[in-house]
Amino acid sequence: MACSASACQSNCYKTQQEEEAVKANNNTNSFAANISSSNNNSNSGLCLKCKANQPISSNSDGGDDARFCIDCFRGNLFGKFRFAVTSNAMIAPTDNVLVAFSGGPSSRVALQFVHEMHSKAQKNFDACRDRSLPVFGVGVAFVDESSVYSAPSNETDKVIGDVRLIVENLAPPSKELYIVPIESVYSSDSGDGRERLKKLLDAVGDATGREDLLLHLRMLALQKVASQNGYNRLLLGSCVSRIACHVISATVKGQGYSLPADVQYVDARWEIPVVLPLRDCLAKELTMLCRLDGLKTVELIRSPCTGINGLVSSFVTLLQEENPSRECTIMRTAGKLIPFHFNKIEEIDDSNVLLATRRRQKRYNLKPNESFSSESFCFICNSPLSRSDLLSLKNLESHKTSSVCCSSCQFQILPQDPSSVNELYTLLPEQLFARAKHDNLDHCSAIREQIQDCLLSEGEDET
Repeated sequence: MACSASACQSNCYKTQQEEEAVKANNNTNSFAANISSSNNNSNSGLCLKCKANQPISSNSDGGDDARFCIDCFRGNLFGKFRFAVTSNAMIAPTDNVLVAFSGGPSSRVALQFVHEMHSKAQKNFDACRDRSLPVFGVGVAFVDESSVYSAPSNETDKVIGDVRLIVENLAPPSKELYIVPIESVYSSDSGDGRERLKKLLDAVGDATGREDLLLHLRMLALQKVASQNGYNRLLLGSCVSRIACHVISATVKGQGYSLPADVQYVDARWEIPVVLPLRDCLAKELTMLCRLDGLKTVELIRSPCTGINGLVSSFVTLLQEENPSRECTIMRTAGKLIPFHFNKIEEIDDSNVLLATRRRQKRYNLKPNESFSSESFCFICNSPLSRSDLLSLKNLESHKTSSVCCSSCQFQILPQDPSSVNELYTLLPEQLFARAKHDNLDHCSAIREQIQDCLLSEGEDET
């Protein structure tokens, strides 16, 4: 009787027929391997796609630079970008798109690809006799955070000058550039706003909480400038590498419930929907494209990440060095989470939009599970609140200064001392303060109805 262990290599108790079958299988595998090796040798040193040009490099780490030539490599990246834009209806001819430009390779490639789409749309518009199809508008926003990091004025001026030069050097049609100081989230003058922002960040004792709060304020500043200038799309350059770090860090911080909202192509929970067309591109690929195409980038003056964010970034970088597919694996795994109802653009019903665009939108748009829809959001980070977060609000009516807040912001941003919480509220930007004092309190009755079955009555004991 043959051994039942599949990993056994000793041929114990095998019959003669089974031994002959194993030999035949080995011969077949060897023949297939020889054919594969022959095919690889015949195409060695050539681009995997066009089979005509030399690859960018001869590295054997499995990266795209070792498989594609320059033209195919660039076409592959632009194809990912264009497919994400068209299949998720990110940009329609009637839209106004604001590109968030940080100066790094990811946002630089995003700006370049949007510019190329914009230029092509303009050429088609000029070539059309009736000019019935409009051309979407494009603007660029750069958030100046020099007041937070206390950078020298000459270095700040150099960075802003480089950003202006990059936008001005783009071929027509021209694009409006907005330099947005991070303290502009306050409606008061810049000097007072800068002081209040400093006090707000100093009031947060946790290093990870300060970094996360600054990230939320950056999004608030981008939303503000987009809303004030008539843009209806906010395009970010977030790529696979950055999203993979966010997946791990959000899991560690206890943001698993809201994580599906952050990793989709579209996030329409904001007043101006946010789109991520580079979600399928690696940071390594985008950096290489900037080098190959001579796309100028800007090195920002920022402090290195500390706390959870810094540890996760180092951890993911180490994983990627050991296995180049780790970041993609993390991204694909997180992408299987069920999205929320706001993770899509509303269907287009406009005669000015091409029929092919409308069909593609209906075909590829996500179909979220409506049972996950949430009417309550964290007043700081705007994350959808889980059932456990809502349960923590059972004393909301007796504490009028309390606010709807996710567990991550509650433990990492809000002070533990209740008296300090009120002081922090006075330092918040007007939009966050209003959301904390009014918007969420207006939903108090609705929240209590949602969790009524889980609450204890006054005469009941918790045990």
